[in-house]
Amino acid sequence: MLTSKITREQALELLKKYNKETFHIQHGLTVEGVMRWYAKELGYGDEEEYWGITGLLHDIDFELYPEQHCQKAPELLREGGVGEDMIYSICSHGYGLCCDLEPKLEMEKVLFAADELTGLIWSAALMRPSKSVMDMELKSLKKKYKDKKFAAGCSRDVINTGAERLGWELDELLQRTIEAMRSCEASVASAMQEEQ
Repeated sequence: MLTSKITREQALELLKKYNKETFHIQHGLTVEGVMRWYAKELGYGDEEEYWGITGLLHDIDFELYPEQHCQKAPELLREGGVGEDMIYSICSHGYGLCCDLEPKLEMEKVLFAADELTGLIWSAALMRPSKSVMDMELKSLKKKYKDKKFAAGCSRDVINTGAERLGWELDELLQRTIEAMRSCEASVASAMQEEQ
């Protein structure tokens, strides 16, 4: 069983040590919530904390060192007391983009697939009158997904590859990740209000 060497509180402190921009903190909290949902959904409920903290810290180096993303992370994470297994898991989400550590565990494959997708879903949610994923339907997300100009920074190749690595149809990944984001939307919004 995968267990974290640091607590969730320590992980959040570590994230905030290197990330000051609201966007990056919100993204970390969102991916944490999504990973926790997936842990329970896929039968890894006893590893929920590990999955969540991995999601929370996955972009720890991105704000300060965007050119060294996943290269600088191990140093920052080791200083914060994060275990080597989690460091590998975190860095593997950059496989083929900024590092050569391949996602092997199902948890790592989920992080690889869902990280990029949460950005696209959040962008799509902001276009909705509700500004929420709660009323988002798969078909409206697919329309945005097919429009290459929409959220152009969110790589469709990475998302497609992520679905393939998991052995899922793209629709399954999209639908499940919408549900995962619904599960944490309120708690992320509440945490972000406290940040202000």
